[in-house]
Amino acid sequence: MRERNAREKATAAEMARAMVAAGDGTRAEGMMRFFKTGKGEYGEGDRFLGIPNPGVRAFVRRYAAAGADIAAAEELLGNPWHEIRLLGGLLLVERYKRGDEAEKKRAVEVYLRNAERFNNWDLVDLTAPYLLGEHVRTHGGRGVLRRLAGSRVLWKQRIAMVSTWMLIRHGECGEALELAERFIPHPHDLMHKAAGWMLREVGKRDRAALHGFLAAHAAEMPRTMLRYAIEREPEAERRRWLAAGKGPARVLHCKGGGGRDRVGP
Repeated sequence: MRERNAREKATAAEMARAMVAAGDGTRAEGMMRFFKTGKGEYGEGDRFLGIPNPGVRAFVRRYAAAGADIAAAEELLGNPWHEIRLLGGLLLVERYKRGDEAEKKRAVEVYLRNAERFNNWDLVDLTAPYLLGEHVRTHGGRGVLRRLAGSRVLWKQRIAMVSTWMLIRHGECGEALELAERFIPHPHDLMHKAAGWMLREVGKRDRAALHGFLAAHAAEMPRTMLRYAIEREPEAERRRWLAAGKGPARVLHCKGGGGRDRVGP
């Protein structure tokens, strides 16, 4: 195999071929069950190579170093294989982190243009906070979160909700609480989990903000959303909120920042 020229960029076709070659059919079967790809499930019809997240991350490091650009990342987002779309999304995040202002803007545009291709919770959760969330935090334009939240596409709605994580980490909770309230009547469990997760993050920075929201909405919140939101509360507090009725108006502030948490549905 010839040596890559230092200026030569990795192509989407090259990256896709390498990932297909690394696939594991046995592991893929388990991943398809885990990510609910059966008939009528939220990931219906999605195809998996069987590459776990650390393996995809290794490809990201390899191809980011090899100069994979935004155009190649966007091409990967159109691939039928789940892990190849994840590679494309994570490369977009890398280009956003490393790029100048023009490249950051382009990465966001590509992300939004392809939002429906982030069509499972891991694709959203591993990209949205670090690209769109970081961008609206540092550049403004938070109306995009409300526009995505107003979409009929589940994955756009989840992008909006999970993107608020980066705002919460920097002490800005208004958008997270606003969207969580908006999604209380949402019919899908994946949105209950996402909203509850973000509420839990609010509580890690400012318990008063979380408690204000719960006082107003615990009685009407889906059980899954409520349980996720109070997961880190003391046992007595969890029991109290599970039995709580509607109380005073919500709080739209939080203090503190930093910290990390798990990614999940």
